[in-house]
Amino acid sequence: MDKIEKQALQVTKEIIVKFIEVGRISPSNFSETFSSIYADVIASVRAQQIKEEDVRGESE
Repeated sequence: MDKIEKQALQVTKEIIVKFIEVGRISPSNFSETFSSIYADVIASVRAQQIKEEDVRGESE
């Protein structure tokens, strides 16, 4: 697991904890919700990486 994946996992955990605290997620549907949120977080991070690489490439 690389650094980005670890950070995405940590962010996902924090989101899940907040959702549980406010009652949006229950422990019974945790596994399906966690997977979905993690996929969204990692996709967002990867998309941002691509944008940053494109910007760097254009400025060179």
